Amino acid sequence: MPIRNIAVGRPAEATHPDALKAALAEFISTLIFVFAGEGSGMAFNKLTDDGSTTPAGLVAAALAHAFALFVAVSVGANISGGHVNPAVTFGAFVGGNITLLRGILYWIAQLLGSTVACLLLKFATNGMTTSAFSLSSGVGVWNAFVLEIVMTFGLVYTVYATAIDPKKGSLGTIAPIAIGFIVGANILAGGAFDGASMNPAVSFGPALVSWSWANHWVYWAGPLIGGGIAGLVYEFFFINHSHEQLPTTDY
Repeated sequence: MPIRNIAVGRPAEATHPDALKAALAEFISTLIFVFAGEGSGMAFNKLTDDGSTTPAGLVAAALAHAFALFVAVSVGANISGGHVNPAVTFGAFVGGNITLLRGILYWIAQLLGSTVACLLLKFATNGMTTSAFSLSSGVGVWNAFVLEIVMTFGLVYTVYATAIDPKKGSLGTIAPIAIGFIVGANILAGGAFDGASMNPAVSFGPALVSWSWANHWVYWAGPLIGGGIAGLVYEFFFINHSHEQLPTTDY
């Protein structure tokens, strides 16, 4: 059972060089991801006089986030696992694949990376606003809450299948691009409704820098619940329970 694998970790882990290196990698990867993703949105707004809600703006956001996440996961994979997302870290924790203390280090690094990226963007653009995530007209908080759960479930399930599963084999080489693709696809699906965050760190940085917290809880609760469910489902059904390969005559 996954619950048996959950561990708090030893206090010394919080200051262990490997854990600190992993946290630094998460900080840098998240900074890269948020700077490119949020920056692309700000650039599109400038070029189109705040036309980010157009179909072209949605496609641009999906592509920018997919490409940026592909790079961010790739550069952090060998050091920290390339989580770049508190929901991914939480999903790994409930599945017993990371300790609580190491997970907290990752969370701190991810939130700091997002905040620094937004501060750099604000400075580099001469004070342009880093837009916080918000609900579109006609979309209720519970609609957005369910959207975030479902989209983040798909993201963390993809992370488990391509990066965490010990049986992944050569599939692990395409994990970063698969993770980037599912985020891009989810932005196309949900971006017009609530911005399609799937990542509390991505929501936190812009909200803090612009000091805009309307419905911010949705962008924490939804992704964490979706990521946690994905971690439990994949760990329980596909990792902890071994299944023998059927003979080819039985297919």
